[in-house]
Amino acid sequence: MKYSRLTKEQFEELMPEFTNFLATQAIDKAEWDKIKTEKPEVAEQELDVFSDLVWEGVLTKAEYLEHFSKNHIFLFHCFDTYVQSIVLKSLVPETDFLTKEGLQWLSDNMFTDTIEMKVGKKEFTDERNTSVFGLIQQGSFLSDGLLYKQINTIIES
Repeated sequence: MKYSRLTKEQFEELMPEFTNFLATQAIDKAEWDKIKTEKPEVAEQELDVFSDLVWEGVLTKAEYLEHFSKNHIFLFHCFDTYVQSIVLKSLVPETDFLTKEGLQWLSDNMFTDTIEMKVGKKEFTDERNTSVFGLIQQGSFLSDGLLYKQINTIIES
């Protein structure tokens, strides 16, 4: 596998797509049930191939990612060959960006000396989608980019 297998919940959400995927290989429900029983290793391979196809589609479309931790917020804008980042760090140890109060504190203190802000750019050393997947494995999640755009607009002005 290139990425990781989808969870049971994700497969359930994507059941119509998975059914179409199997249909493209002339596998109907009866045939799929038979494969699962008689050739579980083939069934596993089909699940892995489908998972990789789904991930490839998601990662290709991924443009913005966010990663929140207690004292840091990492905002990423993914391009074809590189990723730009904005990292916000609270210099007040008791701040917790994982809470509503912590995010309100950030809003109130964004442009004070209690917030360290760094901007960066990194060329992808691996294939783009593999690199984006790596960020997701480290805890990032897909976002609409609104926070990145807001902060980037302020930085650029």
